[in-house]
Amino acid sequence: MNPKKLWFGAALFSSALLFFVLASPSAFAEQDSGSDRSSDRYLQLFQYVFSFIQSNYVDEVDPKVLYEGAMKGMLDSLEDPYTSYIDSESLMGMNLKDTTTGAFGGVGLSITKPLVSTPEKPAWVEVASPIEDTPGWKAGVQPGDLILSIEGVDTPDITMERVLSLLRGPVGTTVTITLRRGKALEFPVTLKRALIEVPTVKYSVMENGIGYLRIIEFTPLTAERVKEALSLFQKESCTGLLIDLRNNPGGLITSVVDVANLFIDEGVIVSTRSRINNENREFRASKAKTVFSHDIPIVVLSNRGSASASEILAGALKDYKMAYLVGETTYGKGSVQQVIDLLNSDAMKITMARYYTPSDANIDKLGIPPDLEILPPELTEEEEKALTELLQTSALADLVAGKTALSSKDADDLALRLQKQYPVNLRTLKQLVKQEYWRTHIAPLYDLEYDIQLSRGIELLLSGSVPSLLPGTKTVRELQEEKNAASLEEKADTTDQEI
Repeated sequence: MNPKKLWFGAALFSSALLFFVLASPSAFAEQDSGSDRSSDRYLQLFQYVFSFIQSNYVDEVDPKVLYEGAMKGMLDSLEDPYTSYIDSESLMGMNLKDTTTGAFGGVGLSITKPLVSTPEKPAWVEVASPIEDTPGWKAGVQPGDLILSIEGVDTPDITMERVLSLLRGPVGTTVTITLRRGKALEFPVTLKRALIEVPTVKYSVMENGIGYLRIIEFTPLTAERVKEALSLFQKESCTGLLIDLRNNPGGLITSVVDVANLFIDEGVIVSTRSRINNENREFRASKAKTVFSHDIPIVVLSNRGSASASEILAGALKDYKMAYLVGETTYGKGSVQQVIDLLNSDAMKITMARYYTPSDANIDKLGIPPDLEILPPELTEEEEKALTELLQTSALADLVAGKTALSSKDADDLALRLQKQYPVNLRTLKQLVKQEYWRTHIAPLYDLEYDIQLSRGIELLLSGSVPSLLPGTKTVRELQEEKNAASLEEKADTTDQEI
């Protein structure tokens, strides 16, 4: 490039910057228009830099590259994991189309990834929840598992888009991931990609007369499917209802409102708040849409994989003291996103509001604590080490290979054989044997033998104690206020000790 031209361009750029700096006092002189003038100033600066790069950069630059870089930079600067730019031709854009059509080739894991990676806190991919009956679910991947690498590529060093490109692919192909569970349990898992359909609802009437309703995700069809389930439960004269929201990653806010309205006949189901007036909304129940009898006790199962829309339903039922929550504290996603189409067929997903439960509580990064906490059993360090060794081998697959059926006794026998070489408690080994078997067979809707949260929920319903327990439960807001008060008291005690 001509040195005089380069010098002239630099001088022009400096002059432009100096002009805007000197002009800034007058730009902010009027408080009402200060924000608008500041925006205009930065837009002019952006336009200048955009043009300068196109005219003076050492190589010719495609304007689309600059546009995409600017879009990603702006949205990433918000440091919101739920806000992102979606290029229509990118994998993320294709994912949006997949979600709309309801099917894609993948492994069936709902995942999150921090924006920033540091040596102290690497940006590993975290499993929010596996989608039921998918390769990830059948392989026993659990909420909270960290994906350390995909096909040998370390996940802290790559973007979420790259993560998705590695996990997704043609149906029938395989992908190997390395998982970390707990503090030290690390093992590889090979998943065969399948056609992943957006799941909604599964249900059945248990032999004990309880209606079991598993809501897998909230889609436009969910409310209608839930309504069908409730109709069956009513026809079969079910004495209790168990709503399973575990590992439900969420979905559409309109869908969960419609589902909640099947149970709640009046009042606010959820409200959204934003600095934009038309995003400040109250979604209220209509008695005409309610179909479930208030005389039937409800238990809701939740865990740390229950997120977003599933937390809206759990929070509404809890605040109105209509359901008793059993399990673990939920994930804690209390914000609402919209996908905004752009003029060039691209889009951006952006957080527009935060939602609040009927008791006026926002659960973002806090989650909803259960009324009765039931945590999965933890392994000792020795068991974690033995289990790591086991999962590095093909022993589980070899044991169940070729079996057309697996009884409880068969699973016991296989677990005993494994325990001779891998000193892990029999319950865990038997569960792993069964999970390995169900990878290649149709899995049952629920497991009464090993699901301790489900078993406890059933016990509560059969005992008839739920109606007497509900009046003593606290709303989500009351729980948050109680926790805040305890935190302040603890802080005060610490300060007194320091003095």
